[in-house]
Amino acid sequence: MKTPALILTVLFLSCCVWSAELPSDPNAIPLWTGVVPGSHGIGPEDIPLLIPHFPEPSQASDCAIVICPGGGYGHHAMDHEGKQIAQWFNTIGVTAFVLQYRLPKQGYPHPVPLMDAQRALRLVRYRAAEWKINPDKIGIMGFSAGGHLASSAGTHFEKPVAVPGITDEIDTLSCRPDFMALIYPVISMHEGITHRGSRKNLLGPEPASDLVELMSNEKQVTPQTPPTFLVHADDDKVVTVENSIRFYQALHQAQVPAEKHIFLHGGHGFGMRPTAGPAAQWPKLCQQWLQQMKFLP
Repeated sequence: MKTPALILTVLFLSCCVWSAELPSDPNAIPLWTGVVPGSHGIGPEDIPLLIPHFPEPSQASDCAIVICPGGGYGHHAMDHEGKQIAQWFNTIGVTAFVLQYRLPKQGYPHPVPLMDAQRALRLVRYRAAEWKINPDKIGIMGFSAGGHLASSAGTHFEKPVAVPGITDEIDTLSCRPDFMALIYPVISMHEGITHRGSRKNLLGPEPASDLVELMSNEKQVTPQTPPTFLVHADDDKVVTVENSIRFYQALHQAQVPAEKHIFLHGGHGFGMRPTAGPAAQWPKLCQQWLQQMKFLP
């Protein structure tokens, strides 16, 4: 006969296994229905999701943004670089979608995260009429390694990642974001500039030089790269500010509209925390930039 303690343990473990297979949010939308291209299983780590956050109808504009949380391509900072950001965007009328992309650390190296980001943009564009979104006002935002993913979406759209298996109508749409907002982003994969953990997770411990060059997004800017808003702190000890500086220089050289804010203090990973000091002003600056660029009224 099983003891009560053993029975409780079995029930607890069973509940943990069951709950681990549920989406992180009850409103989460799978990027693909049915079989997910390139996935190894059907666990939570195998199914990329979009978590929508809608503004109040009376405040809604026709602008939308896909948010890529950071985490070094090893985990997702879903709260302070995801949910909190989406909720703030809702206050200024922007429909926001937090992207839970597949992670290299969980068996999905490049180009799978980029495939997920491109699919997310296409999915929002496909359902734009349903969600009262202008299909020409869909941007992407990223923090830290999520900034590398977002900047990849903004520089690699002319040669989208090939989707294995059967494609659908969504895959026929453009995956180019209409604007980018990059907050303390990883941009480069080159030694001395990159965040080594993000590079190792995404490209492996000894990536080929041509792959390093390809995924160093400051090298991939063209005049077709979307307008970009950049934020970084000069005292960032995790992702050097050189990432944002070089990306801005490339945008400027290509005559792409861009705005860059480098704060003296703030460190890394500050999100919207008031403790970041003056760097915490970036959301208001971002709103003003979106208005200047005519993405917001």
